[in-house]
Amino acid sequence: MNWYHILALVALVACIVMFLGHFIRLIRLGMPKDKAKAQGSTPAGIRYAYINSMMPQHKESAYLHLPTYAAGIIYHLGTFLSLLLLVYSLINIFTHWAMPEVLGWIIGGCLLISTLCGLGVLIKRLVKRELRSFSNPDDYISNGLTTIFQAITALFMAFPHLPAIEMVYFIISVLFLLWFPLGKTRHILYFFFARLHLGYFYGRRGTWPEH
Repeated sequence: MNWYHILALVALVACIVMFLGHFIRLIRLGMPKDKAKAQGSTPAGIRYAYINSMMPQHKESAYLHLPTYAAGIIYHLGTFLSLLLLVYSLINIFTHWAMPEVLGWIIGGCLLISTLCGLGVLIKRLVKRELRSFSNPDDYISNGLTTIFQAITALFMAFPHLPAIEMVYFIISVLFLLWFPLGKTRHILYFFFARLHLGYFYGRRGTWPEH
């Protein structure tokens, strides 16, 4: 085990502990408080919040920017895949299971596509004045670091036996894991609670689902 493996393992534990702190805080806050008489179904509202309301036609101006919407979905899927592969890579330090070369190339290709999507979203934020106007350093750091993380994961999946790429991969992973629960990237957890609370509130009020 090399020093960058140890750093990555420590960073993973730190990341999990910090996310656990966020999770406990959200659980303690509980569901939205509403003393008005219930007029609808909270389960139906919650289902609507997670499914129907996430469709582009129900998301403000998303239906006007379908390429960006699609790029965002692919980008997020790439992030989830990269996280799973990081866990696999850390476990593989001890198991030494060799991933088939073809599979590594396929995964690397998929992550290359998601990386380009993330890069496109970042460039759009930089170029369009209206997006820059409400962006802050956290937006750029989170987007940039996540995009770099996906890119180096793609390289590591395609060329797992190159020591230089392996070292850079785990170093970038350490930076990503430490930023993950601190920056806007922590919305990976807050997203689910936010949609739950929205569905609970508007479902109870009878506003969601739409009729």
